[in-house]
Amino acid sequence: MRSVLVAAVALIDADGRVLIAQRPEGKPMAGLWEFPGGKVEAGETPEDALIRELDEELGIHVKAACLAPLNFVSHRYDDFHLLMLLHVCRRWDGSVTGREGQALKWVKPLKLREFPMPAADLPLIPDLIELF
Repeated sequence: MRSVLVAAVALIDADGRVLIAQRPEGKPMAGLWEFPGGKVEAGETPEDALIRELDEELGIHVKAACLAPLNFVSHRYDDFHLLMLLHVCRRWDGSVTGREGQALKWVKPLKLREFPMPAADLPLIPDLIELF
């Protein structure tokens, strides 16, 4: 079974809301909501991957010093094993825009469970609630 390393981020705005993105049609788990981020490529640190992914997906610029590790999830899907590292970020430059056609929502942490999410994302919700 192949393993996939993913770096994800809980972007938190000034109102204490977390950004979630909806997986677009044509991708695995389409329609589910998730924390932005993506696969860590060979030679990248998780922070480098997040900086790259947030620029590509959301059009924002983040500095590594603004990415604080929060927790991780180890989850086995049917065809791969996922290790996802979740960071928190409260500072970035630019305006958040769905550059890949994905829907975006700013959600209070207590409301995150109201959105269908991939199984690997669900265990991270209590950590985000605890931050507030």
